Amino acid sequence: MNRRSFLRNGLCLGGAALGLSPSRWAQALEPGDPDLYYVFAYFSGGWDILLSLDPKDPTRFGPENIANTLVQPAYELLESSDGQLIDVGGRIFGPHIGGLALHADKLAVLNGMSMETLTHEAGRRRFLTGKAPAGLQARGSSASTWLAAHYGNRTPIPNLSVRVESYNVDNPAYATALRANEVPDLMEALQPNEPLLPESHRVQLDALMRQTAACPGPMASPTWQRAEEGRLKAREMAFSGLDELFNFRANTPQMQAVRDHYGIPNNNAGLRSSQAQAAMAAAAIKGGVSRCVTFQATSGLDTHFQEWASDQGPRQEAGFEVVARLVEDLAVSPYGSGGESWLDHTVIVGFSEFSRTPLLNGNGGRDHSLTNSCFLIGAGIKAGTYGASSDLGMSPMTVDLATGRPSAGGEVISPEHVIRSLMEQAGVRNDVADLRVEPYRAILKS
Repeated sequence: MNRRSFLRNGLCLGGAALGLSPSRWAQALEPGDPDLYYVFAYFSGGWDILLSLDPKDPTRFGPENIANTLVQPAYELLESSDGQLIDVGGRIFGPHIGGLALHADKLAVLNGMSMETLTHEAGRRRFLTGKAPAGLQARGSSASTWLAAHYGNRTPIPNLSVRVESYNVDNPAYATALRANEVPDLMEALQPNEPLLPESHRVQLDALMRQTAACPGPMASPTWQRAEEGRLKAREMAFSGLDELFNFRANTPQMQAVRDHYGIPNNNAGLRSSQAQAAMAAAAIKGGVSRCVTFQATSGLDTHFQEWASDQGPRQEAGFEVVARLVEDLAVSPYGSGGESWLDHTVIVGFSEFSRTPLLNGNGGRDHSLTNSCFLIGAGIKAGTYGASSDLGMSPMTVDLATGRPSAGGEVISPEHVIRSLMEQAGVRNDVADLRVEPYRAILKS
């Protein structure tokens, strides 16, 4: 099956395709909580938003106006494209937005964000947690951890992160991300290790440990109970056959369709690719394995030298293409029997640690900039372009949180506004993460 038939037939790889029913481990949501899932796609290295999310009109910001605007799109210097901006129904994107432009009708772009740092580690941790690090030390839990904790211990791996760090401070242990470097690592974690006990011995040992944990002494010990919770979770993960959800090299029609759709090479190196990570995110969400998944959509964006003209755009576009494939997969995968898709229940957040300077440096590349953008797409997200960077040096502009339009009396948008919005959408009305900002309600449908 090729990609066209994948989309036409809505072939999806989920637990049901392998005889694994997510309902066997699912628990009822709290009354009023929407059934939402989350994917965080990290663009590693600091993207150039002039090439994608926040372009500037080259007729207004040409070389002759650099002294007046302090903005240099330099589209004419790109080796990787014709430098033409992309118009989708009146919304303008940069020349390297890639396949994500096909989903502009569902895409929310947040421009004019402030990161307040020029350091890779600090910027990444600021976006993950919504809090400025103490030096380089992250403060607080990741957004994925808060969301996993909110939805509870309802899936085998509530929080999954591949090639991206994650943090848990004072949230339940089950909300801590299971971290892996690549898809094969995840598959190994989901398989029982040799040597295996005979099944009868394993059942008896499990019963003994359950009975012991239920005795008065262990019941009074939080440490013992956390250990028992971890043991049961590890047992569930290792003996549920979940690794087959991520066996993208399997010689089956379903896996061939997945490889074709995401462009995963059928070799060991292919399983380490961003394409495989995106497929992993879809399989984890649809298979009932995870509530939150974080993965690295692309890397190598730290282009300080002449490689900016040749490498920044294609590497960025590769990440947008990966996310576009994920959007398409979720959109054609039925969620239950009510006519909804998995995209109707999944929010995808695309982010980088900061952007790059609006002016080229003396080496023909771009350095680190405090200004940033991000994008969201999926469940409950209102499509549109929100906020703006200024026409003088691309500084963040204050924004009305209710409308998303620049306003002198508004606020400068930061990652914590995005995280607070996701928390409120999930049903968390209080600022439990201590982000100290209001939600960016303009980006939410309700």
